[in-house]
Amino acid sequence: MRIYFYAPFKPLDHPNPSGDRVTARGLVDFLVNRGHTVYPASSLRARWIYFKPWQWPRLWAAARRIQRHAAIFKPHLWLTYHTYYKAPDLLGADSARKLAIPYVIFQGMYATKRRRNPKTWPGFRLNRRALLRATALVNNQQTDLVNLRRLVDPAKLTYIRPGIEVDRFKRDPQARQALRRQWGVGATPVILATAMFRPDVKSEGVRWVLRTCQDLQRGNHPFFLVLVGDGSEGAQLRAMAQALVPGRHLFTGRLPRSELNRYYSAADLFVFPGIREALGMVYLEAQACGLPVVAFDNAGVPEVVRHNETGLLTPFKDRQAYTRAVIRLLKDPHRRWTMGSAAARHVRRKHDLKRNYRKLENTLKMAAGG
Repeated sequence: MRIYFYAPFKPLDHPNPSGDRVTARGLVDFLVNRGHTVYPASSLRARWIYFKPWQWPRLWAAARRIQRHAAIFKPHLWLTYHTYYKAPDLLGADSARKLAIPYVIFQGMYATKRRRNPKTWPGFRLNRRALLRATALVNNQQTDLVNLRRLVDPAKLTYIRPGIEVDRFKRDPQARQALRRQWGVGATPVILATAMFRPDVKSEGVRWVLRTCQDLQRGNHPFFLVLVGDGSEGAQLRAMAQALVPGRHLFTGRLPRSELNRYYSAADLFVFPGIREALGMVYLEAQACGLPVVAFDNAGVPEVVRHNETGLLTPFKDRQAYTRAVIRLLKDPHRRWTMGSAAARHVRRKHDLKRNYRKLENTLKMAAGG
């Protein structure tokens, strides 16, 4: 198939790494490797675009370019990744209609509460319009499907489990030895967290980890904290770490994704709360490398972490319960190993991207009439 692809929230070429960009690139790579031709229809970022009139001419110009290019490309289908109230798809529905091709959305989100806020009402309406025009909608979050069933015919909906390229995330014993020797931690349990240090729930999650480690320090529990990532909040988070857990932490900075499995392998426990985390690819990556997880039992986290099997999930923002869960695993190496092994098996059985995306590919073929 020849497919137009568009990611209105974060285009494929966006400079800042994130779970959204990773998912979008993984989706395109999968389709290309399966023999399909995927063309990025536009790199226009639609985040809050309805409040940015200076961007509207770019939107109209993109729509015109797509119509001209389609005469040569002759697409079979339009695929949009991730449309919601902050970044509604303003290109796909109209372009697909004019080109008389199916319009498929992967990861469309819908929340009626957004219609009650004057700031989010325009995005709610525009996103709703796109969702209603879709030929088919595919989601990897159960909560999104529940909301979408209130809007569209359930026959249009398909669920696939979230996934990662499991071959890229394997435990690396040699990297474990080398990094732990470099850090000088010996047999001390290493806690790892990874996130973008941006001013939202990501940096709030890092602060939560730091306060948890402060509780561990007060209780004289041995640990060494490794924080992977960077961003605009980096200086504040480093200062906070120095104040709360001096000498017991390391900031690695931003790492290439190809290096992450080495750092997961060097750790003993993945600790990140996942505050209203829609999905959390890092949980799949960490588990694939054999790390048990401690996170909040909220949003999309339970879809990828099995409580008491591959990690421990605690009530939302219950600090005592969260700290107790971390201590429980710090004090029990055998349980960490058992959970970590179960986590790696679980990800390979249930969350292999290449296997799960076959279902998405079938949906696209059916939408295109083949």
